[in-house]
Amino acid sequence: MSSTNAHRNELGEFLRARRGELSPRQVGLPATGAVRRVPGLRREEVAQLAVISTDYYTRLEQGRMQASAQVLNTIARVLQLDDDQRDYLFELAGKDTARPRRRARQKVQPSLQRLLDELVTVPAIVMGRCQEILAWNPLASALLADFSQMPANKRNYIRLLFTDPAARRLYDDWENVARTCVAQLRMEAADSPDDPQLMALVGELSVQDDQFRQWWGAHHVASRSVGSKTMHHPVVGDLTLDWNALTCTTDPDQQLITWTAEPGSPSHDALRILASWSTHHQQPAHDTAD
Repeated sequence: MSSTNAHRNELGEFLRARRGELSPRQVGLPATGAVRRVPGLRREEVAQLAVISTDYYTRLEQGRMQASAQVLNTIARVLQLDDDQRDYLFELAGKDTARPRRRARQKVQPSLQRLLDELVTVPAIVMGRCQEILAWNPLASALLADFSQMPANKRNYIRLLFTDPAARRLYDDWENVARTCVAQLRMEAADSPDDPQLMALVGELSVQDDQFRQWWGAHHVASRSVGSKTMHHPVVGDLTLDWNALTCTTDPDQQLITWTAEPGSPSHDALRILASWSTHHQQPAHDTAD
């Protein structure tokens, strides 16, 4: 047997052993109550969580497929491999074992923060990589969510959409909003598909939400520019707002997102009422932790 074939056989054995150690409950899959012939995860369950086809994963285990580093990273995350196990997986697959470097946490650009502070009657946030919310003004907090009550590492727009029931109720067409955000995140992934922050976010939401997993696997892409959203706000009622994304020239990974209404419209009046309401419920407008 050639060295290449031996490595592929060992790769399959290694993957089978690792998935055999995990239960559906450990990876966030619902228990079906059905009796399993063998312990551990099934191939189709690993493929589902990795957002690849069952046939692709089966051929990988059988030594008939060479996977990319991106797919191997995803499988390593799904199987909850430690660093040594991940390195061994990459060695068997003949890939560079260098781990993706975690980028430093972004901080809002001072010029964007000053602009944000001046926007009193316009809801606005600063969005960073992976749709992380870096800063916001009080009106955005009143419109969308109280970001100050969220841990800094959980302030994320797409996570909010899929995990917060209030966010699902806020948008008139939540499904279209959420699909678009998934497509925008997929577009961003083209620049750094192995980014650990991105991989962790996709893994978390893939386990928690079937729709996210399905839409992420569809590989649709979209850019973030302009649009319109209808909202059902619990304080001021229905709103139709135009949103705009302005990219920061000093850091293209940061965008100022604003929501505005046609002057003189009911939505414009409602925003002014919400602005007044928010002054009496004001929260810190950005993360002050270093």
